[in-house]
Amino acid sequence: MSIDVKKIHEASMKILEKTGVKFHHPDAVKVLKDHGIRMEGDVAHFTEEQIMKYVKLAPSSVTIYAKNPGYNVTLGSGVTYNAPCAGATEIMEKDGRIRQADLKDFVKMIKLFETNEDYCFNGGTPCQPKEVPSDIAAVLLHYLAMSLTEKTLWTACGNYRQMETIMKMTMARYGVTAEEMKAQPRVFTMVNTNTPLQFDINMTETLFTYLKYGQPLAITAAAMGGTTAPVTLAGELAVINAEVISVVALSQMFAPGSPVLYGSQSTNADMKSCSIAVGSPEGALCYKYAKKMAEFYGIPCRAGGALSDAKIVNAQAGYESMLTYLSCCLAGVDVVFQSAGIMDGYLAASFEKMLVDFEVIRFANRYMREFEIDDETLALDVVEEVGPAGQYLMEEHTLDFCREELCIPTLSVRGPQVNGPEVFDNNLEKQMEMRLGRYHRPELTREERDAVKAVMAEFGVEQSFVELVESCME
Repeated sequence: MSIDVKKIHEASMKILEKTGVKFHHPDAVKVLKDHGIRMEGDVAHFTEEQIMKYVKLAPSSVTIYAKNPGYNVTLGSGVTYNAPCAGATEIMEKDGRIRQADLKDFVKMIKLFETNEDYCFNGGTPCQPKEVPSDIAAVLLHYLAMSLTEKTLWTACGNYRQMETIMKMTMARYGVTAEEMKAQPRVFTMVNTNTPLQFDINMTETLFTYLKYGQPLAITAAAMGGTTAPVTLAGELAVINAEVISVVALSQMFAPGSPVLYGSQSTNADMKSCSIAVGSPEGALCYKYAKKMAEFYGIPCRAGGALSDAKIVNAQAGYESMLTYLSCCLAGVDVVFQSAGIMDGYLAASFEKMLVDFEVIRFANRYMREFEIDDETLALDVVEEVGPAGQYLMEEHTLDFCREELCIPTLSVRGPQVNGPEVFDNNLEKQMEMRLGRYHRPELTREERDAVKAVMAEFGVEQSFVELVESCME
């Protein structure tokens, strides 16, 4: 039985009016003051009337346009889209050993997501390569990603200068003006609130730059019940909602009608260690109710994904990922980020787990896809022909339907064990080889590449770094 989301809304309105939200950026404070929001220093206090006045301006759907139109996405259309993992600084090897992520890992991840037809999004920061300095990482990795994918692009966050550069690079890549890109959005990102009840400098500058160019973004809370939010789910959801919906209102004050999503990456804290509990049932419930709150306000939802805190690819990695991913599908979340590869408290990504999560997605998608009931699928004539004690294996009906009706696993080991316990590992290796072998780099014309490089040079990216990332593209 679902909770009454109106109670969460009402509690959030009380938090917003009495406690308020701290906005660290003076530009945000100015926008709020200009729109009549009561400010105590940099803490904003909203009335319900003010919140609802602006939230209702946000559109219920938005289309983002990919280089290949086959990967265009319409968030709010009733389709659940998948997007890559993000932010891992380390790579977890098959045996559980940890090492720093590098540029080759970044490229390999982009290629794996590119060859998976269950993904329409690619790019961003699936990992953070050690070779790239933090002050140019958002810009340089955007260049690398846009060179390797023809899917819908998402980007990292940053300050005004970094985000302006990313917008100019995107316009150069697609050969469009700012007005054309506003009419047909090309990139997507996420800005995070700081629980409890804060919105910081960099996130504000990312938000305002995206709004200026009319590009969609998800306003996402990442609370931990028990440490940064109340330990009870009701209290945590009230705080999450207050944070997200206050920034949604801010976005519509700055640029009315701009496309934004309601986001949650929230979960609970582990009460033994006080660390984040990735892959918990409570996290899955946060994603479920993020979608319900988004529906309450009439905007799309971002949550996710296939998550686990496991320290090696094992049973824990499987059951936690299946729970958190399937909860998003069942709720109808519009885009699921962190949908493959994440482990160890978001610190590490694993290529083996990425492939396991691809299988989780395939299984969940099959579960979500309803089956047809008609004369052909009921097959009463076949049942009559086979009769009692017969078999269906060699029937034409079985041959016609077996591939479209059944989810045929790529990793699972079924039937008699004839090759020993290493079969699953062998299947992982075969899948990795097959996917990487199937990758084809999209075309980027010389004119487009030169235009993008000129923008990066203006930003201050040294040619040596451009050459470094280009050397990793093959």
